[in-house]
Amino acid sequence: MVDRRAILFAGAGVSINAGLPPWRELITRMGREFGFDEGLRYGLGVDYPVLAEYYRLRQGSIGPLRSWMDRNWCVSEQRIRESKVHELIVQLDFPIIYTTNYDRNLEVAYTLYDRDFIKVINARDMAKTVQGVTQIIKFHGDFDDDQSLVITESDYFRRLSFDSPLDIKFRSDSFGKTILFIGYSMYSMHDMNIRLLLHRLWQTWKQSGYEKDRPQSFVFMIDRNPVEEAVLNQWGIRVLTEEAETADQALVSFLTKLKDGLEEARAV
Repeated sequence: MVDRRAILFAGAGVSINAGLPPWRELITRMGREFGFDEGLRYGLGVDYPVLAEYYRLRQGSIGPLRSWMDRNWCVSEQRIRESKVHELIVQLDFPIIYTTNYDRNLEVAYTLYDRDFIKVINARDMAKTVQGVTQIIKFHGDFDDDQSLVITESDYFRRLSFDSPLDIKFRSDSFGKTILFIGYSMYSMHDMNIRLLLHRLWQTWKQSGYEKDRPQSFVFMIDRNPVEEAVLNQWGIRVLTEEAETADQALVSFLTKLKDGLEEARAV
């Protein structure tokens, strides 16, 4: 990271840290709109992409849901200013940040701390990137572009072909670089799009004959699972943890130690 050859991949936990509601509120909102009772919504074990697919079938468009999310999945600038996690992310000065979050919290943080950035949500945006300016890649889309959102089951299946501009960019950006995942739990690391991308990246290195030269990548987690850790480690991803009373405190402690370590290394 000292030479800015590391990529940050930020998940939902980063936004929840700033006060955004968890995914279950989105599921509750969709279920309530169709009159599903609590038992039906949760008893069937329906994931939000399946329910979002049903929403699109019933409504003909994801637009109304996107509008509701845009209105409700936002926090004040003051909350972002008070978020130590967002402050540390900006201070760590990653050249590229990928996020599966739809919200604008990262963009707001960079604006508040007067740091330049370029938001990338489609192929057109890629032509706007500038050397030395942080790129914020909205891997699952952005509220400014309905077509970019990966929210329904069909959206996820479509991305499994891994031939979209953002998928191609991720393969190019991540090959030969360290990736740090934060804001993910063992459950959210089950996202099939991300898992297949990581598997293919590992497979490419393995087939090259230079697997031992691949830079180590990391995922910071609160909840640990030895089975998942073994699989991720096989793919070149080491699980990191931090002891703390809450998940927020653990992430802040981890990022603070990372920043302090980088500052010491750069001072040498």
